[in-house]
Amino acid sequence: MTPVNPWSARDCAARVNARALSAAEVASHFIERVQRINPPLNALVQFDAEAVLAEAQQVDRRLAAGELLPMAGVPVTIKDNLWVAGRTITQGSRLFANFTAPRDAWAVARLRRLGAVVLGITNCSEFACKGVTDNLVYGATRHPMDASLTPGGSSGGAAAALAAGLGVLALGTDAGGSVRRPAAHCGLVGHKPTQGVIAHPWGFAEPNYGVSVVGLLARNVPDCAWLFDQLSGFDASDASAMPLDLAWQAEAAANSEPPRALRIAWSPRLGCDFAIDDDVLAALVLRVDVLRAAGWSVVEADPDWGEAVRAYPLNALQHAGLHALHGEQLETRREDIDPNLAAQMDAGAAITATALAGALRSREAIVASLVRFFGQYDLLICPAAPVTAWPLGQIGPAVIGGQAAGPRGHAAFTPWFNLCGVPACSVPAGQVRGLPVGLQIVAPRFEDARVLQMAAQLERLAP
Repeated sequence: MTPVNPWSARDCAARVNARALSAAEVASHFIERVQRINPPLNALVQFDAEAVLAEAQQVDRRLAAGELLPMAGVPVTIKDNLWVAGRTITQGSRLFANFTAPRDAWAVARLRRLGAVVLGITNCSEFACKGVTDNLVYGATRHPMDASLTPGGSSGGAAAALAAGLGVLALGTDAGGSVRRPAAHCGLVGHKPTQGVIAHPWGFAEPNYGVSVVGLLARNVPDCAWLFDQLSGFDASDASAMPLDLAWQAEAAANSEPPRALRIAWSPRLGCDFAIDDDVLAALVLRVDVLRAAGWSVVEADPDWGEAVRAYPLNALQHAGLHALHGEQLETRREDIDPNLAAQMDAGAAITATALAGALRSREAIVASLVRFFGQYDLLICPAAPVTAWPLGQIGPAVIGGQAAGPRGHAAFTPWFNLCGVPACSVPAGQVRGLPVGLQIVAPRFEDARVLQMAAQLERLAP
């Protein structure tokens, strides 16, 4: 059989629907790849070949019975903090090492209803609260291009698997860049949808309440846009879900040229003087210049955040949320918790109600700043990550742009857009020192199709 893994997700579904090959044949191909490629990579941490094949055979039976299955046979991996019915889902934590998901997450159920096949469960950092992918349950995931490096996190298992050709689409979560940064480090497309557009009404309690979303990973923008179209949907059980009866048509937008009249801003440091490696910045500038040369007007402009971003309020919200959820276990099972997460919970215990209220107020100011910015511009382009992938075992690179980097320096460019609930997509922007880097495209709320349209244009213009 012709190798399936280079195909797009849309090609795969079209061929299965046309009976050019069966869903079971697709599943068998990827089962062999997982068995051969995954062990040293450690990207998939739950994999059951018999279950994958049985699920694919059921898709073939549904097609034979006349069902319309837009995603027939498409193999998708699921991050280890999203429920998959009957599977062990741990959130990368020993505290949940024996947890069996009672049902599918809303997005997983939707995928299966559309004919997709769950290939396996991908590794993540504990509670998806670190920028690298390692934990005490499964260990570290390695970068598919260099096994001495991390793919980033927290959706690093999803990104590493997809970049290695283990599946053709992946679901992750993104509360501060957890899909976009691993996508940038692994040469993939990673989309954080507008808050509430992909419903997520049940599953694990969320430490980063109100900012985390189900995120999408693909190897090209049209596939990512197609996945967005398939998964966008309302469920009244989700307090953040939007009752919008819209045909998003993101895939159609991704296959068309963006309007030349778009007001596009390029912000290399987001107006905050965030550190970025010189060669990474040079690679991104090159891609922005290609866009200009192709006829789009791009001006350098920064959001006027004021002082709100200096305190980085997401830290306080995450730490307090972690302690609220798991503080009791911290007292009795500290040895079963990643020391970095234990330190975050300790910090959460010390946060006062006044400080927490202040963090929420800061979020309001950040949202207002970006709303004002989008009164002048239609799109914002900025770095997705200021560095390439760094060595395993490090929480982050020690130096960025010649400056000593704190624990969040590698993550500086992404979390603001979670706080604001707006769509943001990382698209590959070449390589630096042989490793991928990514540009981030951002737009106002509900403009996901516009974001993906520009991401696709940048992809088409890539040398």
